Amino acid sequence: MTTGIGGKTPEQALAGLRDMSAGLVPITLPEYRARIAKAQALMRDQGIDALYVHAGTNLRYFTGTIWYPSERMVGALIPATGELLYIAPGFEEGTLLGYQVVPGAVRVWQEHESPYALFVRLLDEAGIAPDAAHPPRIALDEASPFFVTEGIRAEAAGYALVNGSAVTAPCRMRKSPGELALMQRAFDMSLEVHKAAATILRPGITTAEVEAFIDAAHRKVGAPAGSYFCIVLFGPDSAFPHGVKSPKALELGDMVLIDTGCKLEGYTSDITRSYVFGAATARQREIWGLEKAAQAAAFEAARLGTPCGEVDVAARAVLEAGGLGPDYALPGLPHRTGHGIGLDIHEWPYLVRSDRTPLDVGMCFSDEPMICLPGEFGVRLEDHFYMTEAGPRWFTAPSHAIDDPFGLGV
Repeated sequence: MTTGIGGKTPEQALAGLRDMSAGLVPITLPEYRARIAKAQALMRDQGIDALYVHAGTNLRYFTGTIWYPSERMVGALIPATGELLYIAPGFEEGTLLGYQVVPGAVRVWQEHESPYALFVRLLDEAGIAPDAAHPPRIALDEASPFFVTEGIRAEAAGYALVNGSAVTAPCRMRKSPGELALMQRAFDMSLEVHKAAATILRPGITTAEVEAFIDAAHRKVGAPAGSYFCIVLFGPDSAFPHGVKSPKALELGDMVLIDTGCKLEGYTSDITRSYVFGAATARQREIWGLEKAAQAAAFEAARLGTPCGEVDVAARAVLEAGGLGPDYALPGLPHRTGHGIGLDIHEWPYLVRSDRTPLDVGMCFSDEPMICLPGEFGVRLEDHFYMTEAGPRWFTAPSHAIDDPFGLGV
């Protein structure tokens, strides 16, 4: 049996976990203010007069306000110069004030009123007047629902509406030391959960049982909401990157794929481990080794100033040399090599051939050049790294070996 796999009951495995959340330092008010100042500087450089951030991760990133999007408009207007203004339904004003980290005036609309007309009045309040000849440029959160952008468009004659990602992405893609520390802790927690989950595997266990354990384990190590997501796949099902409708139970000889993560102060972890329940076949060893080599090639290609897409190219070159692909053809790698990560599990930039963003300090990425063999199995080894002045640095050490994925026998 593979080292570290099986041998414990769920109760025994949970008992071996401890709360790892002590000493966490949330993002502070000065950092939120610095984020707003950076966004304002970018706006001035680009000739943008204001940025609207909608409920969700952009609102949280810039203001610290945790608010989930719904059919009602809630957000904040950040002018290129001056103080931000919040917009919300009248009955939510007290709740919004309670969630504020960056203080600001709240302008409210009643249920029978148009929040979009109020938004235009906010622009006027911020000193941004409509001008048909030279329309002020208003950047809208790229994650705003269509009904919000269209509602604003219908009211915003004399303004030019542009994509807010020109401001939000350059801010969010480079993580601060405080963000990296929160992410590091979340990754540390999820890796311990992975190790514990491996020990409860037994013939006949269902994916639902493993998922339930992983959720409980994430709570035990200090993730308040448990698992943010969880994918558990056995045998041929592991060839489907995001799972199947009716997953099979575990059998001896199956490839096991577990992909999971949690959130800590809003920041996300995301780790995948693949290993064999029982003795690995020569075919499983060959493909697992190719996957590990492709992951290592991607990491080595990640150098400051290198376009993100070149990391994807490096991983694919290893797989194609091993007889897989080419490109997205199966058997092989059907998706990009990696994604950015932070408050959103997938965010800019991306390790995909078309992304020419130069790698820079503070950028964080998954490294997961998954191999899919339809009808046989799949292997995904997913760890994340972040860019430093000295090059890439792992959040979690990659899998050690197919017979000892967590390096317990080293």
